[in-house]
Amino acid sequence: MVQKAKILLVDDRPENLLALEAILSALDQTLVRASSGEEALKALLTDDFAVILLDVQMPGMDGFETAAHIKRRERTRDIPIIFLTAINHGPHHTFRGYAAGAVDYISKPFDPWVLRAKVSVFVELYMKNCQLREQAALLRLQLESGQGRAGAAAAQEPAGLLAELSARLAAVEEQAEALTKQLDESADAAAVATAAHLERKLTGLRRALDALEPGTGSGVGPLPSPS
Repeated sequence: MVQKAKILLVDDRPENLLALEAILSALDQTLVRASSGEEALKALLTDDFAVILLDVQMPGMDGFETAAHIKRRERTRDIPIIFLTAINHGPHHTFRGYAAGAVDYISKPFDPWVLRAKVSVFVELYMKNCQLREQAALLRLQLESGQGRAGAAAAQEPAGLLAELSARLAAVEEQAEALTKQLDESADAAAVATAAHLERKLTGLRRALDALEPGTGSGVGPLPSPS
């Protein structure tokens, strides 16, 4: 069973949270509410999120300050943030949002289809990264187990394992390639950059696997980090 991604919705007005849930429910992911910046930061302490939808105008800690805290934490600094605002103060206000670490900036009232499409891109990227981490973790585990064995039987087992891992990685590579083609059409710079980062990690993992094939290398070197 594929685990659902979590999406953090941050807004001080319950009616806005209800509207966001109605729009994003079609994505069939886990939607988590936060009614303040403080509540959002608390949720981020324990859970991993694919993307954060963050209202700018909130009493107390506003969206800009909340985003600054998120970006200062090592655990959460790479989570994409989409700012939502009911007021358009012009280019300076928008620039402040991007400077605070937002990947996108949407003014209310927004087009539900556009918002859902943008969020779905980051959810898909998050899922691909999770798949890559799982493949890398499995590879490390199996290689460590294989290195501790000796004899012909031990030599045959890692060979079969490498073939299986190579096939699994090929499936992820195919999905990532399809996603990249989709992003090329949408021309969302932040999403394209994230997809390119994922492709580089996939390429590194593929090279590591190729180096482990019989006759292609002299041993097992360090595997690339999937993060």
